[in-house]
Amino acid sequence: MLTLRTVVATSAGLTLASSSFVAAIQVAGFLAGDSAWLAVLVGGLLCLAAGACFSELNGILPSAAGIRLYFGRAFGEKTALTVSMLYMLIIMGVVGAESFVLAKVLNQAIPRVEPLVWIVILQVAATLMNIRGIKIAGVFQDAITYGLMISIILISYLGLKKIDFELAAPFVTGGAGSLFSAVAVGIFLFVGFEWVTPLAEEVTDSRLISRGMFLAVGLLSVVYSLFTVVAAASVPREELVSSPVPQLLFAKTVLGDAGVIWAVVISLAASVTTFNAGMISISRFFYATARENALPPVFSRISMRYLTPWVSILAVFAVGLTLSVIILFTGKYLVLVNMAAAAECAVYALAGVSVLVLRKKIRDRRDTFTIPWGPVIPVVTTAVFALLAAGVFVTDPYAAVWTAAGLGLIWWYVHRIVPVLKEKARASRAPRRRSRAASGPAQGVVPAGPASDVDPDKV
Repeated sequence: MLTLRTVVATSAGLTLASSSFVAAIQVAGFLAGDSAWLAVLVGGLLCLAAGACFSELNGILPSAAGIRLYFGRAFGEKTALTVSMLYMLIIMGVVGAESFVLAKVLNQAIPRVEPLVWIVILQVAATLMNIRGIKIAGVFQDAITYGLMISIILISYLGLKKIDFELAAPFVTGGAGSLFSAVAVGIFLFVGFEWVTPLAEEVTDSRLISRGMFLAVGLLSVVYSLFTVVAAASVPREELVSSPVPQLLFAKTVLGDAGVIWAVVISLAASVTTFNAGMISISRFFYATARENALPPVFSRISMRYLTPWVSILAVFAVGLTLSVIILFTGKYLVLVNMAAAAECAVYALAGVSVLVLRKKIRDRRDTFTIPWGPVIPVVTTAVFALLAAGVFVTDPYAAVWTAAGLGLIWWYVHRIVPVLKEKARASRAPRRRSRAASGPAQGVVPAGPASDVDPDKV
C-alpha cells in the first residue's frame, strides 16, 4: 500500500516536467516587474479548489477510472468519452512537447547530436520501457521528485544571492489583464496533479489522496514561484521567453558551465516521471476504451510475455513522435502548452459541475471527504476555470482553433463511429452466446436464468 509521502511525490512528480520551466517563464513574460510569484500562487490556490472537487469526487467514486467515471456518472457516457478522448489527445501533444524540450536541452549539452536523434532515442526508450512493463518504484519516485524540488529551491537561492536578494518590483503586474493571462497559462504548471486519483485503490485510506494533492500543489507553488521570479530577474526576460530551454540559460548564468550539467540532469529527472507516466496513462486509456468497444479491438491486444497493451503503446509512440517532429520543424511548442492549459481548465470546471450533480445523484455516502461551505467552492471553481480556459484561447487563437478542431473530430467519432463499433461487437458475441446456450443443456448444465435487460454496450 502507498504512503502519504509517495502520494505527494506522485502528484507533484507528474507535474514537474521540462516543459513546465517553459510555461513558468511564459507566466513571467505576461507581467511587468518581478510579480510572477503572484500569478503562480493564485494559480496554486485555484488548483487547491479544483483539488477539493477531485477529492470529493474520489470520495464518492474511489476508482482507478478517474475522470472518465466521474464525468460518465454526472453527464453521461458520450460526454465523458468525448472529454476524456480530447484530454488524452492533448496530453499526447504534451508528451511530444516534452520530448522536444528535453531534446533541445541535450542538444545544447552535446551539440554533435541533433535534436531529432535525441527525440527518437527518448521516444523509443520510453516505448520499450512501457512494453516491457518497467515501472518506477515508489521509493525511486520519491527520491526523484523531492530531489528535484530541493535542487530547484537551491539554485533559486543561489540566483537570489547573485542579484543580492534584490527584486525591483515584486508587486507590479502591469494590470489585471496581464495577471489574468499569466494565471491562465500558469495553470499548466500544475497539469496532472489530479492524475493521482486513480491510486485510490492502492492506499489504505482514500483520504490520503486528498491530503497528497493539497500538499503537492502547495509545494509546487513555492518551488515554481522561486524559480520563475529569480530566473526572470537574473536573465534578460526577452532571452528567456523566446527560448525553449530557459532553465539552461538560468542555470548557466548562475553556475556557469556547471549549470549546463545541472540543467541536463534536472531536465532528465523531470522528464522521466512525467514522460513515462504520460505514456502509461494514455496507453491504458486506449486499452480500456477498446475493451469497452469505443476504439477498434486491436488496441486491446496484450503482450503475452509482458502483459502490457503493446498496440496502444505503439500508437502513443507513433503519435508522440509525429507531434515531436512537427514541433521541431515548426517551433510551435507553445501552442501545445496553451492547449494543455486550456484543456486542464476545462476539466477542472467540469469537475466542479460534477460535484454538484453527483451530490444529488449519490446521497448514500459514508466517511468521505466533503467540501465545506456547500456549493460555494464547486461553483467558484467552475466559473473561474471556465473563464481561464477562455482567457487562454483569447491569448493564443491557434490553440483555440486546434482545440475546436480536435473537439469536433472526437464528437463526430463518438457519435458516428463508436455506435458502429459497439454494434459489431454485439453482433460478434451473439453467435457465441447461442453456441453456449445450445451446448449447455447437452452437457447437463442448468441455465442460470434469463439474461439482464441492461445492454452493457449502450452509450
